[in-house]
Amino acid sequence: MPSSLVPATSSDTSFCFHCGQPLPKELELSVQVDGKQRWVCCGGCQAVCEAILSNGLGDYYQHREGFPERPVDVLPEALRELALFDQPAFQQGFVRPLEGGEREADLILEGISCSACVWLNERHLMQLVGVSAVQVNYATHRARVRWHEAQVTLSGIMLAVQSIGYRAHPFDPQRSEELAHRERRAALWRLFVAGFGMMQVMMYAYPEYIAGEGEMSTGASALMRWASLILTLPVILYSAAPFFQRAWRDLRLRRLGMDVPVALGLGVAFLASLQATLSGQGSVYFDSVTMFVFFLLSGRYFEMLARQRAARGVERLVRMMPTFARRLLPGGGVEERVPVSALQIGDRLLVRPGELIAADGVVTAGQSEVNEAWLTGESAPVPKWIGSEVLGGSTNGSGALEFIAHRVGATTRLATIRQLMERAVTERPRLVAQADKVAAWFTGVLLCVAVLTFVFWWEHEPARALEIFVVVLVVSCPCALSLATPAALTVATDVLARLGLLVTRGHAIETLARMDHLVCDKTGTLTTGDLVLDAVRTVPGMNVADCLALAATLEQHSEHPLARALRTAAGDVRAAQSVELSVGRGLSGEVDGERYVLGSERFVHEWAGVDLPEAMRPPVGQGFVCLGQKGRWLASFSFVDEVRPSARVLAAGIKAQLCRVSVFSGDSSAVVQNLAEKIQVSDARGDMAPEAKLAAVQKLQQQGACVGMVGDGVNDAPVLAQADVSIAMAGGADLARTQADILLLNDDLTQLLVGRQLARRTLRIIRENLAWAFAYNLLAIPAAMAGWVTPWMAGLGMGLSSLLVVLNALRIAKGVSAWKQASIS
Repeated sequence: MPSSLVPATSSDTSFCFHCGQPLPKELELSVQVDGKQRWVCCGGCQAVCEAILSNGLGDYYQHREGFPERPVDVLPEALRELALFDQPAFQQGFVRPLEGGEREADLILEGISCSACVWLNERHLMQLVGVSAVQVNYATHRARVRWHEAQVTLSGIMLAVQSIGYRAHPFDPQRSEELAHRERRAALWRLFVAGFGMMQVMMYAYPEYIAGEGEMSTGASALMRWASLILTLPVILYSAAPFFQRAWRDLRLRRLGMDVPVALGLGVAFLASLQATLSGQGSVYFDSVTMFVFFLLSGRYFEMLARQRAARGVERLVRMMPTFARRLLPGGGVEERVPVSALQIGDRLLVRPGELIAADGVVTAGQSEVNEAWLTGESAPVPKWIGSEVLGGSTNGSGALEFIAHRVGATTRLATIRQLMERAVTERPRLVAQADKVAAWFTGVLLCVAVLTFVFWWEHEPARALEIFVVVLVVSCPCALSLATPAALTVATDVLARLGLLVTRGHAIETLARMDHLVCDKTGTLTTGDLVLDAVRTVPGMNVADCLALAATLEQHSEHPLARALRTAAGDVRAAQSVELSVGRGLSGEVDGERYVLGSERFVHEWAGVDLPEAMRPPVGQGFVCLGQKGRWLASFSFVDEVRPSARVLAAGIKAQLCRVSVFSGDSSAVVQNLAEKIQVSDARGDMAPEAKLAAVQKLQQQGACVGMVGDGVNDAPVLAQADVSIAMAGGADLARTQADILLLNDDLTQLLVGRQLARRTLRIIRENLAWAFAYNLLAIPAAMAGWVTPWMAGLGMGLSSLLVVLNALRIAKGVSAWKQASIS
């Protein structure tokens, strides 16, 4: 830094103790050094200083002879702007408080160009004291960062990102799209300059290629070379600038990225051509340099378009929620427009025709039809009337609706799905991590091979040594190897989302393809879950209405389908106290001072002490629960539940795909067997508590099966977590959805068949991409080392190899409509 900015002593309170910059007047940040308070200019200096001290390196401040250099692009104005991110009011929109004093935020990173950039940012941020987790998604450029507020500030994290040549911004869908637009525009301009330069340079290089010995004068040859040099300069200084910048950054951080061999090859070829032009002796490679830059930029541009297209799913969901809502004031029909962020549970809201619904709730007045295509995938409107549930993000039809908000903000179904999508895109699949490791190793080997090749040719034919060295570097850059897996997974995730299968975990696609045993829950999964009370059977002396009211009172806070059916049939309920839940069995509670139990026959039998009277037992195959007290039975309630039509298709289709099917349920064995006969599944087990389901899945896994689990209830959460790949119904319990790897948005089980076919195709295409990338390098590198490949051929080969894996990944979506139709039929 300039000496004029360095204060006389580090203890001067007008300057930052760490970097020596002037202290902003409106910001007060300090650190404790040797028991003394030292002032710093920003959260970044505070974080770095605390990291130095916490690692026992405090002597640095005693022996330093000057202040550390600050990144050139970080100006005092930028430092003050970053400091604003530490203010609680500013963080409300994108920072989430977690347990233990941790915080989590989603950031957008500018400058991400390859998987190596992802690795660099993750590794660099994890070195900051207080940062506990970092996940960067290559497809969306989104980073999810978790940190301890007491140890590091958000501004310190953002400054650390800037220090390695990137920029971080709070995630905002509109800004994300703006950055994507800027990225496309900049890439197009660089591609245009490279293409224009390539055509013009080739025009000047062509006469030398076709001229015979002595046919072109020295002056004409020199003129052609100087013209080529002038036209190549914009390509090198502008179009190829990102390659050199990223390569320099990688070398400065002592690592080998994929841009290092590219920049090295371009730089050596250009400098050798420059020297030959100035001296008038030797060969020039301006045509090869410009052609290589154009081909490489073309491949990366089309890869960027495919990546951005496949990564817009989350942003589309974010834009579905309106900014304002119409809230009805208490005591009348007067409405006020309020921000959606200000809504609270219990607010009465009005949505007019054509408007977006701002929260989840239940209709209290009006009648209309609502488009819920974002959830179901079907554009047909869904009728809504009093008592119907409406979901935030849906579009109202021709009628006005009034409804009571039951879920607002981050708790709505749309927000939950968006959070699950965000979790998926920030997790790195195992296949991607393995490919990145191979590519990093390959880059190091490549540089060694190129150097050895140069030495060999320098000893045998020095005139060709430089050209062949450049060709080896260029032809074997592992770009295609690094793109092979993430490009395919990104396209597959987007296609699955449009089918109604929301991938929420990074490993889900790979595991779904390998699944060879599917375990299904019954109620709410293979059946509709919309149970209807069929009959109430009581012991002599008990009133049917009283028993029904008692059962509904005990179940008043449960979301289980049986509970909803009881409450619907009973109407008004009273208050229950001391309700205790026995997961998978039943519950007990006090009503009017007396304790009652409601649940399975076995559970109530433990309280009643005697067998259930035969008169209270429903027909075989019909589900029921019982009501009892200490020492006696009171009533039994039987229900009917319709089997989903798609359940039969799923069972038949999965078996046709050579995958076994089982049904694990907590319902009685007779009920489960009745269902199994309808859908033709041989392995159906009833009376299974959650622990039994978990043990059964673990046993299957011990036998070598790759187990998939489909469920929808709270009691399915442990099994969903244990399964190799788990699928939850979108209409199920929140806990089941958050534990699942895949969310079935429209409850159509046939989509699972299509999803598995697509997952298997994705793995096949990944293997094809990797095979092509390795085969290309195995063929091209020896040919380049032998001198059979020219620089322009190397550039063309590298660009086309990267473009090929991206185009091959786009084949994943081919034929999906036919699969879907075949599954239904």
